[in-house]
Amino acid sequence: MAVIAFTQEMATLGSDVAAGVCEALGLEMVRHEVGDVVAGRMHVKKSLIRRLREGKAGPFERWTADEKSISIFTAEEVYDLAVKGNVLVRGWGATMWLRAVAHVPCVRVCAPMEVRVQRLMQRLETDDEKLARHEIEVDDHARASRMEEHFGVHWGDPTLYDLTLNTERIPVPTCVDMVVGLARSAAFQETAASRQQLGDLALRARARAALKANPATAGIDVAIEAKDGRLILRGIVANEREHAKCHEVVGTVAGPAGIADELTTMSGRMKTFPQQQLRR
Repeated sequence: MAVIAFTQEMATLGSDVAAGVCEALGLEMVRHEVGDVVAGRMHVKKSLIRRLREGKAGPFERWTADEKSISIFTAEEVYDLAVKGNVLVRGWGATMWLRAVAHVPCVRVCAPMEVRVQRLMQRLETDDEKLARHEIEVDDHARASRMEEHFGVHWGDPTLYDLTLNTERIPVPTCVDMVVGLARSAAFQETAASRQQLGDLALRARARAALKANPATAGIDVAIEAKDGRLILRGIVANEREHAKCHEVVGTVAGPAGIADELTTMSGRMKTFPQQQLRR
């Protein structure tokens, strides 16, 4: 089942490329739907998530936004979509979340700024070049900030993508052919190992989201890994109640392989310290 992670800059004709690829490969295209799911998980308005993503949220909205929750719930949805397969995910950090999965090609569509400005002016049916440039710069800044904040990478780094397409020089139909060719190539065919890799990433994301969504565990910071379908919990919790609650919540999403619980409690660790160290 084909899965493509796709990102584009504003006014690059990326949406046309994505639509052509989906038609050629019979894929579902997902974009704003991810934000709608995240908004539902966080119990906030869909418009708030979109404004935050587009860099158009007001100061108070940015100040109150729980970016960690947005990241956790976004990852959960992107991985779940990829597990279902036959999908092209546009934006939402999909190229970063899925770049570790061997059978998922990561594609970026770009174009020079001046070309993008002219295209946006045509789309908006305006001769206001300053307005068009401002819209693009705001969108670029928001995208670059998200990549830096959530993934610690530079948005324009070409090594983050398997294929970068410049639509100033490459026509849309040719771009479509190149993406389709990449997706069909031997290098990006799904294998048992890559399916397991994706399944483990999705399982870890579901566990992290389950902890964040539950009020009793939302503020508890533990490390979660997944290996061959088995969840591994590591870290320190305050007491046995927190320990039990974390295990219980994660257990709701654990698969047949179960959980390897390596959590320790702060009270348990304190008992092992020499009395003189405690007095310090």
